[in-house]
Amino acid sequence: MLRLLLLLLIPTGFAVAQPFSIKGSVTGADQKPVEGAVVSLLRSTDSSFVKGALVDGNGSFAIANLPAGNFRLSVSYLGYQNYLSQPILLDEQHPSADLPAIALQPAEKSLSEVRVVAKKPFVEQRIDRVVVNPDALISNAGTTSLDVLEKAPGVQVDANGVISLQGRAGVVVFVDDKPTYLSAGELANYLRSLPSGSIETIEIMTNPPAKYDAAGNAGVINIRLKKTKARGLNGGWNVSYGQGRYFRSNNSANLNYRTGNLNFFGNASLNANNMYQDLTIWREYFAPTGQKQSGFTQNSYIRRRMNSANLKAGVDWYVSKKSTLGLVLSGFYNPGSSTVTNNARVFDANGGVTARVEAFTPSDRLLDNKTANLNYAYKFDSSGRELSINLDYLTYGSNTDQSLINTVFATDQPVEKTILESSLPSTINIRTAKADYVHPLAKGSKVEAGIKRSDIETDNVANFVDVVGSVRRPNYEFSNNFTYNEAINAGYVNYSLERKRFTMQAGLRFENTAIRGEQLGNEMVNDSSFSRQYNSLFPTFYATYRLDSAGKHQLRFSYGRRIDRPNYQSMNPFTYPLDRFTLYGGNPYLRPTYSDNLEFSHTFNNAVTTTLRYSEARDVIFETIQQGDQIFYSRPGNFGKQISYGIALNGTWQPAKWWTLQVYSEVMYNRFQANLYNQQVDNKGTYWYVAPTNQFRLGANWSAELAGTYQTRAYAGQFIVIPIGQVRAGVSKTVWKNKGTLKLAVSDLFYTNQVGGNIQGLGNSTARWYSYLDSRVATISFAYRFNSGQTLRQRQTGGSESEQSRVRS
Repeated sequence: MLRLLLLLLIPTGFAVAQPFSIKGSVTGADQKPVEGAVVSLLRSTDSSFVKGALVDGNGSFAIANLPAGNFRLSVSYLGYQNYLSQPILLDEQHPSADLPAIALQPAEKSLSEVRVVAKKPFVEQRIDRVVVNPDALISNAGTTSLDVLEKAPGVQVDANGVISLQGRAGVVVFVDDKPTYLSAGELANYLRSLPSGSIETIEIMTNPPAKYDAAGNAGVINIRLKKTKARGLNGGWNVSYGQGRYFRSNNSANLNYRTGNLNFFGNASLNANNMYQDLTIWREYFAPTGQKQSGFTQNSYIRRRMNSANLKAGVDWYVSKKSTLGLVLSGFYNPGSSTVTNNARVFDANGGVTARVEAFTPSDRLLDNKTANLNYAYKFDSSGRELSINLDYLTYGSNTDQSLINTVFATDQPVEKTILESSLPSTINIRTAKADYVHPLAKGSKVEAGIKRSDIETDNVANFVDVVGSVRRPNYEFSNNFTYNEAINAGYVNYSLERKRFTMQAGLRFENTAIRGEQLGNEMVNDSSFSRQYNSLFPTFYATYRLDSAGKHQLRFSYGRRIDRPNYQSMNPFTYPLDRFTLYGGNPYLRPTYSDNLEFSHTFNNAVTTTLRYSEARDVIFETIQQGDQIFYSRPGNFGKQISYGIALNGTWQPAKWWTLQVYSEVMYNRFQANLYNQQVDNKGTYWYVAPTNQFRLGANWSAELAGTYQTRAYAGQFIVIPIGQVRAGVSKTVWKNKGTLKLAVSDLFYTNQVGGNIQGLGNSTARWYSYLDSRVATISFAYRFNSGQTLRQRQTGGSESEQSRVRS
């Protein structure tokens, strides 16, 4: 591996020319600078967006680090006509362009006959990440963040909301560079509460830079929320109504107010999401000789009601031209309820029914969060030398009150009824401190370095009570109290350079982890505890090389080492019942997952990218299923090894002026190997995934979309998932002088996005399942934006980058 990295560094010896650049100035008809005007660089061939800039207080702008090619410059500002330049050529003979002053004309004057719309593409490829622009898809309107993620290239979301990337679990999800600190289930509920209208971009990083925490075996997904960046009062709002079997509504608003040296900003959302899952499970049990002994079938109708309120507010104080102090407060309040109606039948070896079980499980759940971030940034000079400091405090509270009511029938007569009630309060407190420093060097290179400390404290109580008539007795089999403490110290250094054809970034991160867990026990179970400490190094490397001066052919290579730590509560050794036939438990012996990930890609004309991928992971944390005495035990466990490799294609074509086609497709081989509960598991196979998106421009104010996804049989841990696919469509119209947008979209037109599969490595038993979901939803939405004032540069804040993804409430 080291030799390969050294070979990739060889081109730095002869690629010494500066990257291409464009600079100029913008004024109004009165010759005064138009501060905040938006400058967009477009390709001459198809007017696709390349890079942008803002005009500063002196009326100047500069766009650097550009590829070679032919471009046009578009300049826009409220109250003025859009400006479009003549073609601009950048090549070896013309490495830079110093444009004559641009004078914008007032909007009341007649417009030019030439009209160019600088629309960002759905997917953008950068050196260390893929950037998705959700607003580019009509079908994203009025949906949730989880729905948006399902359409992002390489991202899969299963029926329970568990997110995987390129067929690999262990994804860390950030929001505004802050980890969500939630378990898979709670994360899914939170993302369902976050409307798509509040999202600016989604960044997908399979090999994140060293600046990011090393957590996340499969990589990092960073959701950036909208933040209006303008003087005066500016913002927008989105409202929606969706109807499947049950209704849902996702609504959001963002606001910005800049006065003097203060910039106030915020966004809020109110949401109601109602859905169902109709799940059927089949199990069969065999003697060691292979003879069938019994069987089991269970149908569960799960009705979920989730309401949520999210709020984020902040202020930036521009103390001077060099220093900025900021405060951000945020939080969410997510109450919800669910009812599970179970009907199960137990069969003998000949298929005769020996027992029937009816179960009803109502539950009320509340998840809330409060977050405070204090940040400071100091710019030493105009070269880009900068120091930033972030202090974060986060607290999570969760409580679930649930009843599990079981009635057992022999033929048609009830013979046993049990009631198990539980209260599950949980708290998590997280403190992080982080400092980052950026130091530019000569000839387009720079060094970044930083340190971070995080402390996590969790307290989880499980109170179970057996109810017999009017008597309530503590259940010590399931009741417990688990506390967990963790401290992580980290530091990193990152070096990057940009030359005419070659771009490189290399980093190294060190993390020291110390953990301690304590199970307080009860009258039946003794106290127990564990502690652990380990050190790890995480190298990262990226390189891009343009094979020709026009940049039509580009090669990219990346390598990164990652870690996936267990969720905080996954190490709690106690078990609790999901239903009469399935128990869930933690695992105090979980080891962290380490993975090495490589990618090599070729990009043609900035439109089609083909990528080869290889990943090898050890001690992969995954859900495991164990069969014993006709009871299934579900708990997290370590798979000894996972190997993944394959090829992916992401491309954009324009078959006609009114038609744009974007296609993402991948073919991946996955292999999971483990010795689980004295059973050898070797689950392997190849799957194909394709996601075409057709966008149609139907006129000046109308557009439409027709898209879908399809995935063949897939392999993950002990599970084999059946093929699944769906088709969606939408139409959009802009109104009120392009300030408002009305959209209608329908997901899963043919009701085919239903998942099922079977479980491997169960010894003397087999299991399979099939699930119907509320996937066909018609949504109508309306978005309105208002804008007055001059645009400002958005600041990124936050220092707690990985801890949130591991919270399990």
